[in-house]
Amino acid sequence: MGKKKNRGGIVYSTNQDYNYDADEPEEDRVEPKGQTLYVRREVRNGKSTTVVKEFKGNPNDLKELGKKLKNKFGVGGSAKDGDIIIQGDLQAKAKAFLESLGYKTKG
Repeated sequence: MGKKKNRGGIVYSTNQDYNYDADEPEEDRVEPKGQTLYVRREVRNGKSTTVVKEFKGNPNDLKELGKKLKNKFGVGGSAKDGDIIIQGDLQAKAKAFLESLGYKTKG
């Protein structure tokens, strides 16, 4: 089956000149060089976690970066709302990995 397009709730238009694709917003992409990520160790529910904050860009890029971090260290975690949360105290390793990808880090 084909890929469904998000048409903003419009099913059919009687206007013959209406273009569905023109209404799609452009995705924001921010290069790694232009971002500063904050890497911190936090305790959540009694367990150590590493949190990467202040990611700017589209949600797909955030999920992709979260997936790279989780695969690199073999741990679980999540990526949402501009934050990446990975299990374990991996602050130093995460900073080194992010810097190798071209991001600036603080924390």
